[in-house]
Amino acid sequence: MREILPALGEWYAAGSPFGLATVVAVSRSAPRDPGAAMAVGPGGEVVGSVSGGCVEGAVFELAQEVVASGEARSATFGYSDDDAFAVGLTCGGEITLLVRRVTAAEDPSFGRVVETVAAGGPVTVATVLDGPGRRGATLAVWPDGALGTLGTAGLDAAVAADARGELAQGVTATRHYGPHGERREDTVAVFLHSFAPPPRMLVFGAIDYAAAVARIGDFLGYRVTVCDARPVFATPQRFPAGVEVVVDWPHRYLRGTATDDRTVVCVLTHDPKFDVPLLEEALRRPAAYIGAMGSRRTHEDRARRLREAGLGTVELSRLRSPVGLDLGARTPEEVAVSVAAEIVALRWGGSGMPLTATTGLIHPPAPPG
Repeated sequence: MREILPALGEWYAAGSPFGLATVVAVSRSAPRDPGAAMAVGPGGEVVGSVSGGCVEGAVFELAQEVVASGEARSATFGYSDDDAFAVGLTCGGEITLLVRRVTAAEDPSFGRVVETVAAGGPVTVATVLDGPGRRGATLAVWPDGALGTLGTAGLDAAVAADARGELAQGVTATRHYGPHGERREDTVAVFLHSFAPPPRMLVFGAIDYAAAVARIGDFLGYRVTVCDARPVFATPQRFPAGVEVVVDWPHRYLRGTATDDRTVVCVLTHDPKFDVPLLEEALRRPAAYIGAMGSRRTHEDRARRLREAGLGTVELSRLRSPVGLDLGARTPEEVAVSVAAEIVALRWGGSGMPLTATTGLIHPPAPPG
């Protein structure tokens, strides 16, 4: 979708209705991921793709029908033999599409969404897939506001809260609700399409604990990089397939890497010659979380060295060391869970206490900023 938004923005600004087909679900070896899109505009012009060519002809006709009728439709395409006459995918997978008409009257937020994405800003577009109400209704959600409606105020509020959570991780997914936003019901299916790059997780130290932390970071939706100066340890074979592995001195790699307020830095080397210059660099730049592994004695020695390097109290207060929450973790996988729990708690302002020992809302509003 991101790639075709400039063309869609031009059609929208010109007042030209167009049909927008979006992949909302996939299974097995589907050719495109959820969020992939194809649009049919004025004069039959086509931009984008939903399958790499397998079903685009059928989608073209369906989009034209939707533009003519104004009624959003859902369509699923599954397996088809190479020489079969039936429209389908040859890869053995299955995709489900939502095809809707986009006009200023039906989707008043679309122009602002295009502007936000073009500027590199975050936004999630929530679209009703099925259930009571109007299929194809949209609600655009920004970190500080929303525009549009899915049908009821309760549904809008529940979806907006979830959309901001998905946006924080750059996640695109389908969620289910009751007609008024009830979270334990599934009568309304809503597709949450997040326009945000996944946050970075930078893991330093190619040890067994790093492999476990990288795995859970990937599961949580981070773009994970593992860095170590020792090539014998920093090998792709030791880490999950989606994890980038870099051989470099940690502080040098971090110095050349952009970070932002969503970036997570996990220092697992617990070796002063790596840790101190790395943390000196990390604590002076934007990051959501900076944690370092080691005993309390290691932490005290590390903090002393960092103070000697010129870091002050405010900078050192950002350091989570020893890393993780107190779960009694022993194995690398258990330690990874404790680190992930601390990251999540810090992101959303959680206390880290058992829910049985707390009162009030289980999912309170996100903290400001």
